[in-house]
Amino acid sequence: MGILLKPIVTEKMTEASEKLNRYGFIVDRKADKPQIKEAVEKFYNVTVKDINTINYYGKRKSRYSKTGVLRGRTNHFKKAYVTLVEGDKIDFYSSI
Repeated sequence: MGILLKPIVTEKMTEASEKLNRYGFIVDRKADKPQIKEAVEKFYNVTVKDINTINYYGKRKSRYSKTGVLRGRTNHFKKAYVTLVEGDKIDFYSSI
């Protein structure tokens, strides 16, 4: 399993990519900033200027069913916001 799990493609991230040249990724929870930088540069052929990472912890959820209350939580995950140098771009839609 690689370091980059999937890109974050939302309205907010699309606007950030247009204005700030910043892209978001869901990454492996154990990956650190140098590993993420190397993976992005290798996979997308761009130069990374800055990386910010955020750890998200799973929220507790419960729902009611015929058999009673079911409890659990969502998965933990880690986000990485990658800022590229001026002139570089990542096109997520080219392979569609």
